[in-house]
Amino acid sequence: MPGAARPAVRASGVKLAVRDLTMCYENGHTALSNLNLSVSAGEMVVVLGSNGSGKSTFMKCVVGLNRPTGGSVKVAGRDLAALSGEALRRARLPLALISQHANLVKRRSVLANVCCGALGRHRTLATALGRLPRKEIEPALGYLDEVGLLHLARQRAGTLSGGQAQRVAVARALAQRPDVLLADEPVASLDPEAADEVMRLLRRLATEDGLAVVCVLHQPELAARYADRLVGLRSGLLEFDQPASEVSSQQIASLYIAEAS
Repeated sequence: MPGAARPAVRASGVKLAVRDLTMCYENGHTALSNLNLSVSAGEMVVVLGSNGSGKSTFMKCVVGLNRPTGGSVKVAGRDLAALSGEALRRARLPLALISQHANLVKRRSVLANVCCGALGRHRTLATALGRLPRKEIEPALGYLDEVGLLHLARQRAGTLSGGQAQRVAVARALAQRPDVLLADEPVASLDPEAADEVMRLLRRLATEDGLAVVCVLHQPELAARYADRLVGLRSGLLEFDQPASEVSSQQIASLYIAEAS
């Protein structure tokens, strides 16, 4: 079962530019305040912070699930924060999101799940009825090959281990052909060996394929091992944004000190 050719390395430059991002909820709580962050092609940035620090809000604002109360989120030069409806859907196409849980359709094959990542480009009656776009099958095999699971293409997704399922979720995200790959706690439910496997894969997608990778983690040791840069959030504020090699253990520990202390 041959796979498609490896995708071309993407153009260099800033792929995600967040400027003065602010999110205030109706109850008066400010979840993010004037956050600035840029991520370039080939770069892997890991966001750290305790529960309630603003990590999830940041991800939701970037992907367009939350409409921020201030600032901009630019992907491919378009400000997602200023868009809605069909314009937002189209502008979001260069973004792909991997969640904590793979969320595969367990009764369908691994290949079918990967092809679902391409459906944003194929909004037809046939795809709405569950048919796979034929032109996306060969590329999907290539993405499965890239995550090391080509041999499982015809297997039912419900039979996979947790680590395998998350790698299929990565392949499904690649089928979107994104410039920016967002990973929201992608290894939280995995054992240490599977977590390392997924993190190595994300690292390789940045280094070799030129994706801009933004990953939220609760494991500082994994972050330090795989990230180019570490970003620390505390109470919605940016505490640091530095090369991983320059962030001290004290800086990381300070993110997890109880607010009441």
